[in-house]
Amino acid sequence: MRSLWLALLLASPALAEIPMTADQFDAHVTGKTVTYRQLDYVFGTEEYLPDRKVRWSVSPDLCQYGSWYPQEDDICFVYEYDPVPHCWTFWLKDGALVALSTDSQPGEELYEVESSDKPLPCPGPEVGV
Repeated sequence: MRSLWLALLLASPALAEIPMTADQFDAHVTGKTVTYRQLDYVFGTEEYLPDRKVRWSVSPDLCQYGSWYPQEDDICFVYEYDPVPHCWTFWLKDGALVALSTDSQPGEELYEVESSDKPLPCPGPEVGV
């Protein structure tokens, strides 16, 4: 893990920031809906619910339900239709979340561009039946 951490530090100067602990992450996100961008595009929006539950959306009215859990310095997410964990290291920059994928092929950083206390417009399970 140390060699991976060192490689990530060298690859991304922003990771010189201290990663958030699970408790810090939980305190920062629970009850919020956060929109992330990657490069110049909206990556998606996640609503952080109590008990480490989440709703994730990449398009209007289309939501995936899941949960998150800590794993070493990472925060990992699993979703109802994708049981493979997706792990990220989170830190704060100027009060906003920044995340970097720590999966086998790390991607670009994600940046919090908007945060609100409004829930995602997710249709209930009975919609469309």
